[in-house]
Amino acid sequence: MSCGLGAAVLILILLKLQPEDAPVQVDTLKQELTGRTQKAEELQVTLEQQQQQLQRLKSKLASLSGKNNELAAAIFQSTSRTAEKVAEVKTLKESIVKKPPLQKADPVQSDQGGEENYLLGLKVEGARIAFLIDTSASMTDEKLLDIISRKVGSDAEKKQGPKWRRTQRIVKWLASRIPKNSKAKFVGFNEKAFAIGPNEWFSGSDAPAIQSVFAQIETVVPKGATNLEAVLEAVNGEDSPPTTYYIVTDGLPTAGTSNFMSLNPFSNCNSLFGKSSTISGDCRRKLFQYTVNKHGLNSGRPVNVILLPLEGDPEAAPAFWSWTYTTNGLMISPAESWP
Repeated sequence: MSCGLGAAVLILILLKLQPEDAPVQVDTLKQELTGRTQKAEELQVTLEQQQQQLQRLKSKLASLSGKNNELAAAIFQSTSRTAEKVAEVKTLKESIVKKPPLQKADPVQSDQGGEENYLLGLKVEGARIAFLIDTSASMTDEKLLDIISRKVGSDAEKKQGPKWRRTQRIVKWLASRIPKNSKAKFVGFNEKAFAIGPNEWFSGSDAPAIQSVFAQIETVVPKGATNLEAVLEAVNGEDSPPTTYYIVTDGLPTAGTSNFMSLNPFSNCNSLFGKSSTISGDCRRKLFQYTVNKHGLNSGRPVNVILLPLEGDPEAAPAFWSWTYTTNGLMISPAESWP
């Protein structure tokens, strides 16, 4: 009984504590819902705008990336072309230095030094041009000790002498520049005179003849004495002597063909009549002047001399200069780099 009463009291207490039914604020909820809906719509619009902007940025980035690749490719191509042009210019400069400018009058191309390198005034010209090339032993080198050393060496060693190699280049330089309408002949001389290339006069337009000069100068062995008289007799004894001379040598003559024992000025020049193996500077000078006077080469026919260096012959330069001056010719002692 008591237990049932207690339960009834508890039920009453719980019922008493229940809250009264609160009224629902419908308008407020509607307003709040409307506000949130508008906010959601605004956020949606903003999101769409940002997505559109992002898409535009992606498109722009893709475009810039493509342009960057194109620019990189263009830079690479430009760099490559620049490198090629630099290489071409370098090659061209080297070829200009090494190769002579072509002339209409050059029937044969030669790789000997360019015309821009020769001394002012040297020009190959004349109707009948005699090129007289000293092939004596002294033409192998500049210093006397080196010349003596090569004298006792083999023919191959003589031909490899630096001054002789230079002489070969000079011969080719001259041969390449013979005027087309000129006649020419190359004559070598040491103790005797001999033809270098064709024995007969050839035209400046005769390429095979010039090539023959090129080929034969390579076979000559420099040796013996310097007999200027012998070579002048060889070229001047013809019916039609030269009108112009080009002489490549390194000093005054050391031998001749005349009977010097009967000539008073040479009474002390024992080497000229076989009594000595050496000749003095004074005798060389006398021999030179005698030779020039004997062949009448003091005027009228230009004599041009290319004088290469030689130790111990100080009178050569003034003697040759005087000779060329009186004939309206030219004497040069070219720089080591020419041709």
